[in-house]
This record gives sequence, structure tokens and C-alpha cells, in this order.
Amino acid sequence: MNQPPSLNPPTSKFLRYAIIVAGGSGTRMGADRPKQFLELAGEPVLLHTLRRFAEPVLGVTELVVVLPAGQLDTWQALCRQYEVQIPHALVVGGASRWASVRAGLAHLAGRENGVVAVHDGVRPLTPRAVIEATYAAAYNHGAAVAAVVPKDSVRNLSQQGSYALNRARLRLVQTPQCFDLALLRRAYQLPELNTFTDDASVVEDLHPIHLVEGDYRNLKITTAEDLYVAEALLRMG
Repeated sequence: MNQPPSLNPPTSKFLRYAIIVAGGSGTRMGADRPKQFLELAGEPVLLHTLRRFAEPVLGVTELVVVLPAGQLDTWQALCRQYEVQIPHALVVGGASRWASVRAGLAHLAGRENGVVAVHDGVRPLTPRAVIEATYAAAYNHGAAVAAVVPKDSVRNLSQQGSYALNRARLRLVQTPQCFDLALLRRAYQLPELNTFTDDASVVEDLHPIHLVEGDYRNLKITTAEDLYVAEALLRMG
């Protein structure tokens, strides 16, 4: 696939890349299409997500969208239908999220430095401030992840029943998750483990993970209820 034109000229002191991974099937949504292609305020969810990272003020120089092989034609048709003008590379994903991120990284093989964000394609409401803060923290610390404090009480299961956890010491992990590009490459050269739940879990054996304050509006659209909430948040501006 030909390399796309640069999205934005660099506006920060370091190069920024973004890998947007969208591999959902829409099963839990009870929908007739993958959730990243569902309409949100009249446009596909994935388009909203892509637009967040394409804001010129963020200075992202290259956007990579990773989709299952069977979904590339659908996305390209949607791009024509909605006249999407945002430059981005399309990459075929793998059988797992780990494999899909690895494929996105392979597309950036010729890039020698910078910070790369990995983001869920079905998180379309991520505030610009969260994206900026996570990029900046990864530049300063090597690895940074957006996260929020749980709102509800949390309990852990045990053989005796369950016990309360101190939620002030817990965080709910979101995306973007940003990393020094060379560090993330090294992490993804290691074998895939079934304990990997996100990119931070892939990297943490090599490097500490710095947490950045996320945002409760940065929801991941997984169920039909999430879509309704996202619509309401978009209407609120």
C-alpha cells in the first residue's frame, strides 16, 4: 500500500504517530455491522475517532487505521460515502489485538523516532486535552496511559467470598496509550502472552507506565447503551 501523505506538519518538539485499532464485530451490540461502522450523530463511529487525532493542533504526522481484512472494503466505501479527506494508512489486522497493533507498528517500520499513540477505534469522544497530555507524558516518561478513578465501589473475589478494594488506589484504563516508538517496537518483538490485555501490559515488563488523568466522557462503545450515551454527549458539545 502506498504511503499516505503526512497528516500535519510537525507542530511539537517530537514526531507523533497514531495507530487506531478497530476489530470489533458488533455482536454485543446486536447490530448488523461492526460497531466501528455504526452511525453516531450521522457518521460512522470510526470517523469520529479518526477526526479526533487529525486535529491540526495535535500535530500527528501519520495516522494508521488497522482493520480486519474483511472490513477494509466496507471502510473504503464509507470513506467515499462520507467524503473523508483525512489522510490515513489502512493496514490489515491480525487474529488478536496484539497482532493488530503489531501490524500497525510494522507499517511504521521506516520511522526512527517519535511517540506513537495506540487508540481504540470505538472511543470516538476522547477530548483533545487527554490526547495531548498522553503524548506529552510519553515523550517525558517513555510510556503513558490515560486512566480514571472508578466511580463505583470495587470488590475482589476470594475463596471466602469477596472483599473491598480501595478504589482510590485503582484506575480504569482507557486509550490513548502512548509510547516511545523504539520502546513499543521492542515490546512487540517479545512473544504474545494471554495475560496481555492492552499495550501497557505488553510494555510494562520493559518500562514503567506513567498514568495520565483520563476523562469519563472517553467511553468505549461496546453496547447499545454506550451509543445512546455518546449521542447525548455529542449533543452537549
